This record gives sequence, structure tokens and C-alpha cells, in this order.
Amino acid sequence: MNDMTQPVVDSVAQAATRKRWSQAEVEALYALPFNDLMFRAQSVHRANFDPNAIQLSTLLSIKTGGCSEDCGYCSQSARHDTGLEREKLLDIAEVVATAKAAKAAGATRFCMGAAWRGPKEKDLGAVTEMVREVKALGLETCVTLGMLKPGQAAQLKDAGLDYYNHNLDTAAEFYGQVITTHTHADRLDTLAQVRDAGIHVCCGGIVGMGESRRVRAGLILELANLDPQPESVPINMLVKVAGTPLAQVVEQSGEGDKSLDPFEFVRTIAVARITMPASHVRLSAGRQELGESVQALCFLAGANSIFYGDKLLTTGNPDVSADEALFAKLGLTTEPVQGRRCAGH
Repeated sequence: MNDMTQPVVDSVAQAATRKRWSQAEVEALYALPFNDLMFRAQSVHRANFDPNAIQLSTLLSIKTGGCSEDCGYCSQSARHDTGLEREKLLDIAEVVATAKAAKAAGATRFCMGAAWRGPKEKDLGAVTEMVREVKALGLETCVTLGMLKPGQAAQLKDAGLDYYNHNLDTAAEFYGQVITTHTHADRLDTLAQVRDAGIHVCCGGIVGMGESRRVRAGLILELANLDPQPESVPINMLVKVAGTPLAQVVEQSGEGDKSLDPFEFVRTIAVARITMPASHVRLSAGRQELGESVQALCFLAGANSIFYGDKLLTTGNPDVSADEALFAKLGLTTEPVQGRRCAGH
């Protein structure tokens, strides 16, 4: 570690108890030698979780396509020509059948996503019934429905919802280059409503969208400084979907079209773990493209949750047998992760 980095990098013990991070501190973590960063992340991880347990979630698209928003990465935007057909909201029976299959395959949380700017009241009624039925199976429930109106989070809480997913996607300074139909502040407003309703927050972002390391650090900074921190933090690698504006993303380095370096992705997982020690860090979209070796490094860096199943809304994901084979190679167990092992948790 060089003399310039040392003053702004906390010890593992300090990192586990601190309340606020600065941009300089998060960037300094990114700049650590890779082995030092991994050691620090694994130390924080072991202080808070079983290092060999992975929590499994399954994600189902309950309403696909036709979204009015212009998110530059999304295949479901009506503004992008991706060949995706608009579908109606799934029947409750179909959702419950999929949830039962997910539970049988080992998932402990069932996540339902709808391609909406936000739910209409008539649709929210159907979703709350889905939540009740899935909850009755003994699964944790999660939904991602877009931006919420006042009172809607309370309805979801009354139905038994455990988690609401609403990602920040990227840092505030880069947000307008990815999405223009709503603001970063709109995202924070929905998160505040979710918290006020007493629902756990699932909130992360996407890297590899052409952003700089400073922007990646800014995203982690914003997530880590949410109060309280998100209980679940999905970190996604951009999946380049043909027809979306970001399908041919170019890094700001000027070196031409390329994907984010895998080691930079692992660094992002590690920095998320250090700055959010008690959160589940989920290795999410793009996992299929990473391959086994990079996924193993992500688990070493502190990722302890994945989406399980061969599809994430509309993009591919490793199939169950591939995940089981990887877990066997790494000696990972798939029991539910119970959270912090520290006293009082």
C-alpha cells in the first residue's frame, strides 16, 4: 500500500462500524493492490457471514415488455427495438407454480419483476395477491415494480412483502447518460417510501456501461451512505442487448468497444462488501458471461447471493446444474444465509 493511499483507507474493524464514506475513501479501496483488496474484503465478509454459504433467489418476469421508460440498458423499454414482445401480467396460478418449482430447486427468496414505470392501482391488487400466495409457500418475497406512488408501499407491506428492489443503477453524476425519463432523485424517493413502510431494501447498480472508475466508486458510495444500508445489494455487469443504446458501449478510456475488465468487476464486488459489511451482496446480471473463474473470485470478494435459474427477466443466466457444479467445486453450501454472526444480530 503506498503512502498516499494509507491515510484514507480504514482498517477492517473501522470499516465494519463506520457510518459515512467519502468519495476519496472508496476510490482508495479500488486502488489497493488486488491481493490486499481481496484480503480486506474477505476479512470483512468472514466477520459478518458464513464465508461458504450462498443465498439463492429466483427472479420471474410477471409482466414483460412495453415499459415507457428509456433506460439505455433495458430490453423491455418500448422505446428500443429489441424484438421483445409485450406481454400481459401473468396469472397468479402461473406465478405460484413457478415459485413452488424455485423453492424445490433450493431458492429461499422469490423475486417478481414487472416492466412498468410504476404500478397502477388495478395491477397492484394482483401483485399483492401474488405476494400473499408466494409468502404462504414459506419463501421470502421481493418485487420490482418501478416507482411507487404514496400509499403503495404500505399496501405491499400489508400483503407480507419482505423486499422491494429499486436499483440506483449508477452514480448521480452519470445517471442522465443512461436514463432521461426519470431522475436519480425519483429513485431515492421510492426507496424512502419503501423504508417508511417497513420493507427491506434491495438496491444496487450496473457497471460496464461506459462509466469511469470514479463513477463506479460514486455508485458504491451512494449505496453505502444510504441510512440504513440496503439489506441486499445486487451488482450487475451490463448485458449488451441488441437494440438498446448501450449494446455497443465504449469505455471512456478511448480504447474502443470493450466490456468492463473482469478484475474491475471483482474489485467492485470487494468494495461493496467492505463498505456494506452486513448487506447481502448479490452477483446478478452478466454472471453467465463471467465464467466460473471470475465468479469464484467474486465469491472470494464477498458476494454471497445469486439469482438461481436459467433466466433473469429477459436475459440469460447459468442453468441450475452449472451453478450446482460450481458450488461443488468451491465447497459452497446453499443453505439460507442468516445474516451477521456478530453479537446482537
